Amino acid sequence: MERITIDVVSDVVCPWCYLGKARLELAIAEVQDEVGVTVNWRPYRLDPDATSDGTDYRSHLIAKFGGAERLDQMQDTLREHGREIGVNFQFENIKVRASTLDAHRLLHWARIEGNELQDRVATALFKGHFEDGLNIADHGVLVQIAEASGLDPAVIGALLASDADKDTVLEEIESAQKMGVNGVPFLIFDGQYAVSGAQKPDVLASALRDIANMKAEARKGMI
Repeated sequence: MERITIDVVSDVVCPWCYLGKARLELAIAEVQDEVGVTVNWRPYRLDPDATSDGTDYRSHLIAKFGGAERLDQMQDTLREHGREIGVNFQFENIKVRASTLDAHRLLHWARIEGNELQDRVATALFKGHFEDGLNIADHGVLVQIAEASGLDPAVIGALLASDADKDTVLEEIESAQKMGVNGVPFLIFDGQYAVSGAQKPDVLASALRDIANMKAEARKGMI
């Protein structure tokens, strides 16, 4: 069985990234008997000007997208897409537009412990923000998510209170931008092939199969 690594460049306050995560999981499940997949969650900040304290979420989006009616239409579309695959967007619960830098630091530390643990943290961050309306810039919230996901809360609390790995995360975001990433989600397969946007599960499953077949053919050619 060929194995493929997917680096998912995303932001945990991006609704299309949450949708994309669920769609990717369905695609991986579809090809699990044919292709082995490892997923790494990589950082991006859609709103680098957001602060740790946060500002009003809805007011910011109304200004960003040009009015309440347009925002409501966009969110209704996302709700509809989400319902199809078990994502329950509750935009009305979100009160705070906050920085995601510390959430990305948490994901960075989780990846050190393993991809599965990092994936649990990513899911908890998305769900916490988009369904429960949690302020994911709040260190108390991040510590709770870390503990529930299997990380040591005391260690994570101490790391969050410091500047540990802030530069690392920011450098990784800068590297993604230099590669041409200007929107998320952005999926990079085996460091070579890119897919932009929250593609449907069948599209992603087809991409996984195609890449696995190319790798298998290349391996045959080396023998």
